[in-house]
Amino acid sequence: MSGEEIKSENDKNAKTDARHMVPTVSSPKIRIAPFAITVAVFVVAAVLVREMWNAYMGTPWTRDGTVRTYVVAMAPEVSGRIVALPVADNQFVHKGDLLLVVDPTNYRIALALADAAVVQARVTAQNALREAVRRRSLLKDSAIALEAQESADTAAVVAEAQYQQAVANRDQAKVNLDRSEIRAPVNGWITNLLAQRGDFANVGQYLLSIVDADSFWVDAYFQETQLAKVQVGYPARIKLMGYDPIVRGEVASVSRGITVSNAQPDQQGLATVNPIFTWVRLAQRVPVRIRVVRVPDGVRLVAGMTATVEIDAKARN
Repeated sequence: MSGEEIKSENDKNAKTDARHMVPTVSSPKIRIAPFAITVAVFVVAAVLVREMWNAYMGTPWTRDGTVRTYVVAMAPEVSGRIVALPVADNQFVHKGDLLLVVDPTNYRIALALADAAVVQARVTAQNALREAVRRRSLLKDSAIALEAQESADTAAVVAEAQYQQAVANRDQAKVNLDRSEIRAPVNGWITNLLAQRGDFANVGQYLLSIVDADSFWVDAYFQETQLAKVQVGYPARIKLMGYDPIVRGEVASVSRGITVSNAQPDQQGLATVNPIFTWVRLAQRVPVRIRVVRVPDGVRLVAGMTATVEIDAKARN
């Protein structure tokens, strides 16, 4: 190879190396992109952390919540053997449904006797009144003494009182017969049913209980430092343990008193004060009643369930 060919080959190699050494236009973009992405991630994270902090610190919430409801305890007002029990444990009943029947035989007989006593007392009172009127007419002619007239009037009054007493006894007998049937006073579920057909029911002895289906609420125990942001009417979100859907509610009321251990009197009536006082003061928890507004489909409210309650202090229902 001649010198000129060698020189030409070297020039080509030099030009090729020079092209590789020239920086491309996209190189600065490649270095700037990771930095911009990192900055954007930090900004988004800071915004999210700030919102979470505001939500956590500014929104009253508590995990110390309990589902509550009223329970109606049913006890017979007349005694006797249970002859019918058409309900089962955990069965839903409507207001007015028959729950239990006490043997009504004795009470039917008592009502029949009371009806007969009313008829007898009414006839006696009518006869006594007629006798008093007749004697009063005879008194005008001085045929009888005034003392006899007073006795007749007194007998008429006594007979009328006995008639009224017989009517009252009949009404009581009718009430006792009606009470031999126990009916549901509210809509709800039979719970913890222990009575059986054939058992003897005593007056005032609890036989069954009904969970009132229309009285569910949630007792949420908020710290006293959060009460300033809890007002009646504020909407509430209720998260039940074991259910994903949110139950909607609203603040119904705030309790006005909790137990203070230092205020308990001793045997002499003096206040008992705890001599130990620590620097760290724990915030007291105050009960707040949450009215249940809407229950999602598939959610079953049970008295005693654990709930997390969050109050939306920025909006009202």
